[in-house]
Amino acid sequence: MRLFDFSLKMNGFPLGKAKLALSKIQDKDAVGFENYVKEQRDAIVLYHLQNTSFYKSMGESIELDDWNSVPIMTKSDLQQSLDQRLSKGYTKSNVYINKTSGSSGDPFIFAKDKFCHALTWAVIQDRFSWFDLDFNSSKQARFYGIPLDKKGYYKERFKDVLSNRLRFSVFDLSDIAFENLLKKFKTIPFKYINGYTSAIVQFAKFLKRKEIVLKEICPSLSACIVTSEMLFENDKKLLEKYLGVAIVNEYGASELDLIAFQNKEDEWQVNSETLLVEILDENNKPLPNGEEGRVVITSLYNKAHPFIRYDIGDVGILSKASTFKKPILEKLIGRTNDIAILPSGKKAAGLTFYYITKTLIEDDGNVKEFVIEQLEKDTFNIIYSSDDELSKEKMDIIKNEMERYLEPGIKIFFKREIKLKRSKSGKLKQFTSQIKQDF
Repeated sequence: MRLFDFSLKMNGFPLGKAKLALSKIQDKDAVGFENYVKEQRDAIVLYHLQNTSFYKSMGESIELDDWNSVPIMTKSDLQQSLDQRLSKGYTKSNVYINKTSGSSGDPFIFAKDKFCHALTWAVIQDRFSWFDLDFNSSKQARFYGIPLDKKGYYKERFKDVLSNRLRFSVFDLSDIAFENLLKKFKTIPFKYINGYTSAIVQFAKFLKRKEIVLKEICPSLSACIVTSEMLFENDKKLLEKYLGVAIVNEYGASELDLIAFQNKEDEWQVNSETLLVEILDENNKPLPNGEEGRVVITSLYNKAHPFIRYDIGDVGILSKASTFKKPILEKLIGRTNDIAILPSGKKAAGLTFYYITKTLIEDDGNVKEFVIEQLEKDTFNIIYSSDDELSKEKMDIIKNEMERYLEPGIKIFFKREIKLKRSKSGKLKQFTSQIKQDF
């Protein structure tokens, strides 16, 4: 049984319909494809102007025959109650709801209509098939975090069963943890690895110290897909050598879709079927291919919630070799996360802090931005901007979560600021460490 596909269908996501739609889009020739994208982008703008009061208030100056008149949407625009952002006919009970990771420091809750979410999975499955990977039959070794509360924990474990994957937590990247993980690779026929870049790189460094090539002890392994964080060239070479398989770089955003995926020609191919990806300058003007600018994305199918000319917070370059049907992402700046080194010597991936700081993510939009700084091995600053100061009760919850996920004795300090400082690229790095990292 194709259990993964069946689970989507049972939850009301029309995967079959989405796959058929995706196939028809991909079959268009170059001219037909360009016309399709322009028609679809105009149609989604018109839809939200007519059906979404939240967007109508933003787009009062839009001229439908001038795409550049469409305003840029930022994450701060979305930090209000989800009920105020949903389109006519959509409620929390008939849409897919999730929350962003807050990796850029700007968390919010979002929604997708069920066909749009099914299209997301159709695109993901299509890309994974480039490397002969199937969510229904290919066993996945998953390097991700997992909620520690009972409900969240068992929900993710159930999803792991449906998705034919075994999850390895990124909360503990010690050699002891990696030794136990290695035993799993010796006994389970994994087809591929998927997960956070930094955690998988740490595993590869462990393999290097042990002088082990993973493919040699797990012959079924054929690929490794890294996501959520930047993959630098030296790390890619390390992974290729000590995992012994193809390394595939994925770039996505939960509120949108799969944005780009490395193809067989080692190109970072942009998803042009369900997204329109633009590179804009500081004045919101389109830049020619080959020039560096802000990554701005339009979701062509989300009717439940507008993501139109949405500034995702990254800076990138589209290759000069890009075509309308096959854009190539030449470079992406951002999405790096440090490793936290704790007093005991334990290491934890930077994205661990998503699971801790999710207590800051509230539907009322109180907390606007946050960053975490590690000052000493046992000392962390949480710097945030909000409408109202965090209560002592909320602070205590966060402190307890930090100790639960990391280790006892951690000191946490809170600082509220009107506006947080940003990097040159305009991003907030969610986690930074001042600890020397010599590993």
